[in-house]
Amino acid sequence: QVQLVDSGGGFVQAGGSLRLSCAASERTFSGYTMGWFRQAPGKEREFVAATTWSFVFTHFADSVKGRFTISRDNDKNTVYLQMNSLKPEDTAVYYCAAGRTKIPISSKDNDYYYWGQGTQVTVSS
Repeated sequence: QVQLVDSGGGFVQAGGSLRLSCAASERTFSGYTMGWFRQAPGKEREFVAATTWSFVFTHFADSVKGRFTISRDNDKNTVYLQMNSLKPEDTAVYYCAAGRTKIPISSKDNDYYYWGQGTQVTVSS
């Protein structure tokens, strides 16, 4: 059973930073694209960012470009989402996800098969 454990959420003031982590349970994730999605109260889940495991390709939602970066540590089987210049509208539950690699990288949640449990990010104004 493939498992993803995401962590690193918290409470931060606008303009602050947080780093989310997603630890995968299997090294077979070398064939997967790793992504982050988020869901705010009363809203649909939306794509945030993703990277192929080789890190050759990355993709970001327009709303986070220039503020968020994605990286990975293959030795630790972990993907990170560094979030800078946070805004109140970034408040949401953030979910790590893994899916088969497609080029261009998919931003559709139904292309991702495995999901973390979610970590809450709250940005105050």
